[in-house]
Amino acid sequence: MKKSINFIHRYQQIIAIPTISSLQAEYDLTNKPLIDLLATWLEDFGFQIEILPVEGSRGKYNLLATYGEGEGGLLFAGHTDTVPFDEGRWIFDPFALTEKEGKFYGLGTADMKGFFAFVIDTLSQIDLQKLNKPIRILATADEETTMLGARVFSQQATIRPDCAIIGEPTSLKPIRAHKGHIGESINVIGRSGHASDPSQGVNAIEIMHKAIGHLLELKSDLQNNYHNSLFKIPYPTMNLGNIHGGDGINRICACCELQLEIRPLPNMSITDLQGLLYQNLAPLIEEFGDKIQIKHLHGGIPGYECSHSAQIVQVVEALLGEKCDAVNYCTEAPFIQNICPTLVLGPGSIEQAHQPNEFLETKFIEPTIKLLTKLIHHFC
Repeated sequence: MKKSINFIHRYQQIIAIPTISSLQAEYDLTNKPLIDLLATWLEDFGFQIEILPVEGSRGKYNLLATYGEGEGGLLFAGHTDTVPFDEGRWIFDPFALTEKEGKFYGLGTADMKGFFAFVIDTLSQIDLQKLNKPIRILATADEETTMLGARVFSQQATIRPDCAIIGEPTSLKPIRAHKGHIGESINVIGRSGHASDPSQGVNAIEIMHKAIGHLLELKSDLQNNYHNSLFKIPYPTMNLGNIHGGDGINRICACCELQLEIRPLPNMSITDLQGLLYQNLAPLIEEFGDKIQIKHLHGGIPGYECSHSAQIVQVVEALLGEKCDAVNYCTEAPFIQNICPTLVLGPGSIEQAHQPNEFLETKFIEPTIKLLTKLIHHFC
């Protein structure tokens, strides 16, 4: 398997920089050192560099690097952050690229900051001066938490490439659609009292029991009324993820919280879906008032679909000799899709994402660089 010294060296440097994103401030790290490193490499190739602070973040940045001028061309996009890791479950150093038995181990090797090593190695082998259209590299922040980097960039972007490739680990299988995600918290506020006299309190668990009944009705309605045959599970799913309430069997429960997720299909409005949730719980809200509170756990992520007629779909299917697929996990695609037609396509397996001893198999190196080269030649 062909592995250039420069490729390995860059891969090592990328993995060595911790870029963990977390909603908990004590674990959350800036991605600026990696942004600066990518900027230096790309500037050496003659790219124009924009380092863009991400408003509302904890010291996070996006990078947009451009070679060439004019409209159209190709955008390679990816996120610079990783999830946190459990050191006790790792055999290898998460921040030292380790090659063993045909695998590269390290945090972010597959998901997905390692993708930038592939992009830069590809660029190093191309005569960029012969390009007729611009090529752009976008590196984003906080994909693993709020997707704030991609959200902000898509709202402010003035570029309009012909198409974009997001290098998430798809085992080089092209993805043109995925479901979205909303996370919601249902809080019931009751009133505590001695369990021997129920009239002295309001039991939050009992009210939550009624709320769950309404939520399961919504779950059934989503399954029966919405359908997209692209997906193996062709309807929006709901999962009641965790529930907490009460502090003792001899006290009336004064507070109960349920957290749930819904994964909407493409073209389902996040606002409309959240409206269905409120509508579903409206009878309870009318009965119990502000004892029931609904909170968003994060900004909703819409579903995504790139039309099968899009040029990028036709080109990639021809190059790979296989049809694009749809998946249930989320990426930044719905935000990048606001800029241009977008596919999710990259080396490594999604099964390695967020796992201890994350790895990328070396068998992906040569076909990935060949594919990226062909895409550049076709679109630029």
